[in-house]
Amino acid sequence: MNAYLEILRPFNALMGVVAVLLVALISGNFTLAVIVACVIVFIFTGAGNAINDYFDHKIDAINKPERPIPSGRIALKTALIYSISLFVISSIMAFIIGIVPGMIVVLSAVLMYLYAKRLKTSCLVGNLSIAFLTGLCFVFGGVVLNAVELSIILGVYAFLMTMAREIVKDMEDVEGDSIEGASTFPIKHGMRKSSILAAAFMLIASLTSPILYFIGIFNIIFLMVMLVAIYLFLSCAISTLRDQSVENTRKVSKQIKIGMGIVFMAFALGSPIVTNLLQI
Repeated sequence: MNAYLEILRPFNALMGVVAVLLVALISGNFTLAVIVACVIVFIFTGAGNAINDYFDHKIDAINKPERPIPSGRIALKTALIYSISLFVISSIMAFIIGIVPGMIVVLSAVLMYLYAKRLKTSCLVGNLSIAFLTGLCFVFGGVVLNAVELSIILGVYAFLMTMAREIVKDMEDVEGDSIEGASTFPIKHGMRKSSILAAAFMLIASLTSPILYFIGIFNIIFLMVMLVAIYLFLSCAISTLRDQSVENTRKVSKQIKIGMGIVFMAFALGSPIVTNLLQI
């Protein structure tokens, strides 16, 4: 993969795009603004990943030496310029849509920069920041598509799942983070307490999700698909509580990402549009 595309982590960036598409699908609001919003979220998320790699190049040299900067495929200064340029482009595009979307992107860019530079190494503050930004992708889509209440509900679940994964990722990266003097939750409070906290977020997200069916937001297909995600998240929670090794946390981190994908699929298949199609 081209280094300039790889540093954007396109799969992660596409997850943000999926958030906007899900809000559009569930609200039934498909306009040109949807496409523009998807492009904005992809560019912004990619910029955030690039700036994160810029500040994390020393840690990545230990934990993930294959990434573009530590592998020498992208110069450090070039990565910074590249990231800032993408932040500016996404902000301009957002202001074209409207003042509120523009302000959301600009403020998010500031938070993303602070996260990458300082907040990431702070106990839980960094985790909360990135989880908040993930949930905000849904809210951004809701603002653009006039479906704010729905987007907030979806954003809350994205927040909970991201918090679980962020804590597990900190457990996975504890060696490199310790060398760099970071103060992540696993370093400050230990792996056992970290596993309990990560499991708590997984349990909250899993056990409360059926409520979205019972209050009428999604159809029965949502509930059926969510059962798969719930099983996976519960398995991840149990696995993390039993084994806090780097090898296991790496495996659990990937499984949580898969679980998030299944949840997004449940959102899509459980949408009113799919319900209407099934009734035709």
